Amino acid sequence: MALMMGIDTGGTYTDAVLLRDERDVLAKAKSLTTRHDLAEGVGAAIERVMDESGAKPGDIAMVSLSTTLATNALVEGQGGRVALVFIGFDEKDLERQGLSESLKGDPVVRLAGGHNHAGGEVCLLEIETLRDWLKQHGTQISGFAVASAFATRNPAHELAAQALIKDVTGKPVSCSHHLSSKLNGPKRAMTAVLNARLIGMIDHLISATENLLATRRVDAPLMVVRGDGALISADMARERPIETILSGPAASIVGASWLTGEPNALVSDIGGTTTDVALLRDGKPMIDPAGARVGAFRTMVEAVAMRTSGLGGDSELHLHNKGLKGRLFLGPQRVVPVSLTAQNWPDLVHDTLDRQLSSEVNMETDGRFVVPILRADRSLAGLSEREAALLARIGEEARALSGLMQNRMENAALKRLVERGLVMISAATPSDASHVLGRMDIWDKSAAEKALHLFGRKRTNTGDRLASVSTELAQAIVDQLTEQTSVLLLETAFAEDPAFKGDPADLAVHELLKQGLILHSGLVATDVRLNIPVIGLGASAHAYYPAVGDRLRAPMILPEHAEIANALGAVVSQISIRETATITSPSKGQFRVHQTDGIKDFSSETEAMHYAEDHLTKLAKQGAKTAGAEDLHISIDRDIRRTGESGADDFLDADVTVTVSGRPRIAEG
Repeated sequence: MALMMGIDTGGTYTDAVLLRDERDVLAKAKSLTTRHDLAEGVGAAIERVMDESGAKPGDIAMVSLSTTLATNALVEGQGGRVALVFIGFDEKDLERQGLSESLKGDPVVRLAGGHNHAGGEVCLLEIETLRDWLKQHGTQISGFAVASAFATRNPAHELAAQALIKDVTGKPVSCSHHLSSKLNGPKRAMTAVLNARLIGMIDHLISATENLLATRRVDAPLMVVRGDGALISADMARERPIETILSGPAASIVGASWLTGEPNALVSDIGGTTTDVALLRDGKPMIDPAGARVGAFRTMVEAVAMRTSGLGGDSELHLHNKGLKGRLFLGPQRVVPVSLTAQNWPDLVHDTLDRQLSSEVNMETDGRFVVPILRADRSLAGLSEREAALLARIGEEARALSGLMQNRMENAALKRLVERGLVMISAATPSDASHVLGRMDIWDKSAAEKALHLFGRKRTNTGDRLASVSTELAQAIVDQLTEQTSVLLLETAFAEDPAFKGDPADLAVHELLKQGLILHSGLVATDVRLNIPVIGLGASAHAYYPAVGDRLRAPMILPEHAEIANALGAVVSQISIRETATITSPSKGQFRVHQTDGIKDFSSETEAMHYAEDHLTKLAKQGAKTAGAEDLHISIDRDIRRTGESGADDFLDADVTVTVSGRPRIAEG
């Protein structure tokens, strides 16, 4: 009997599942994700699923891990302090493709150097300038991103900078040409910055999982789900954590297909932090050719075509006072539900809420708390004096936000601490609303009722209170989650339906569509529905998604095991390794192969093409075997673009991609 374990670490829960012979769910378990020490949550899930199944360590043939941590970090703007080594670019390039936003004020080292489109060196690399900067500032950085002009045509300067950084600092380095073979330097740089920011987080998760498995004497290969749904080795995921963005959502798509057998459907996966929506077509997830978009960032990482929104069970609740009545809105930030904070600090939460409820004066800080994240590996480097002082004042216990802040300028300091993952805000969420309505019963319902009662005392522009009782506000919160989820599903459907040419975001909220969903029948009769099933996934899917199906007038499929679909998808995925090279013709009769390790010239197109295919096949096969793949399948794709004059068919450039895939090799008992 071969058992395979799937683990999914999300923003709120860590799930584990044991699959027998790739067919039957033998056992499943959930535990709270413990951000201060991921090992606690992962360990609890592993322990529960092993105990429930009665499985022995030697029965486990493979372990596969998916996670939304990278996705959540990018949506919430979190991660370590990084430095960008920017070679051959000018100041204006920092403002392109979201690069400046991704840096969030972290340092940039601009150096002379870089290459041209043909791979020729433009000027020498200022290597000594980099050495001096590293000696002075290197200890304050958690990871480095290196991006050089036209590095995909010649990576020599990126490789030289990488070698120096590792030699001087020993810190991890993300080279842009390792993450994408496409042109667009600022966008590659932005992708490298995000990768560098995530390295510590993903390494921490993988190391925690490896140590827990070793402690339990589970000697099986550990795989990680990539953003396109394929598996990669743990070592590769450590080096390129950006490839794990949308890892959890990609695993959920694979899991949805396995659970339902539906060939065509929209898959909507609600977690604590995000809702992820993707199209399942012919049983397979669609790949986004423009690169994965997460939050505000469009990366150059190949991943499932998915719309990820900061909307989940733990989304922060806002009142937008527009119009007379105002309106509720959820997200995009995740906060800790008050009912969960009360579970851990009951005296603090209830004493604070009772005191605030007894006052007739409503404050912005009412019902809000600060929860420290006490990770063993947390770094305070790069904090300002004000930020460090506020963090010290918060200490190691949760604190009420009221009375904590000494002036308004500390609001920016608190925001920075949240972005750095050093603290979290606790406030009212849909999870609290579900406790009030009796749909959930795992944390402190009384604290949820008090927090919603406080929020309901906010005044709209009419001067009236938002809600008179907590149940009224709770239902309004759930209704708002239904509305925002429905809009997200409609946006995805419009984006994938070729008949509609407008902006999907505008079409999804158009007045004709709104009236059509409620079958308006006046002088104009309208009838609109979503013409495809929706597969609802996530721990809270059964609580929220029946109303979404009703709203869209579409079949809503809520499969058995929907709450652990990510962990299941992690188990049933395949290993897939891709290697890409570009071939150009810098001059008549010259054909140049641009590889990740340099350039090579040939006198004929045929020779260049054969060399590229052979070289890439060797690299991809080696990577697949290292990752533990068996029964390898090889596919080669050529994307050739030509140009010519006077009827000539001169070679311009081409991308050659070799993909090697196979099932993971499982451990013998």
